[in-house]
Amino acid sequence: MTSPQTQHPSLDPEDSRISDDAFIAMQNSDEFAQLRKKFRNFSFPLSVAFLVWYFGYVLLSTYAVDFMQTPVVGNVNLGILLGLLQFVTTFGITALYIRHANKNLDPIAGKLRAELEGGRS
Repeated sequence: MTSPQTQHPSLDPEDSRISDDAFIAMQNSDEFAQLRKKFRNFSFPLSVAFLVWYFGYVLLSTYAVDFMQTPVVGNVNLGILLGLLQFVTTFGITALYIRHANKNLDPIAGKLRAELEGGRS
């Protein structure tokens, strides 16, 4: 039986080494700066918005008990409804990020990776 290195020479640790200079050059490239900017422009505002929403819920639960006990439907009150919306928001943000990454981040990252791996020293 052959080892993975024999079947796939690219898995050999010596063959997969990329020089530090190549990493630094890639990090200083315009494409990498664009990738970081697209990531930050999406993730930071969404993270801040979610944290405000989350801590707002916690503060309402702590200091606005009467408001959170407002009945909505049957035994379901506003607190339960807003708590469940926390989960919905989490899944929604995850779906938005996946769509954003697939459309805007992964093509650039794939191109950078191909350039970096193609120019091994």
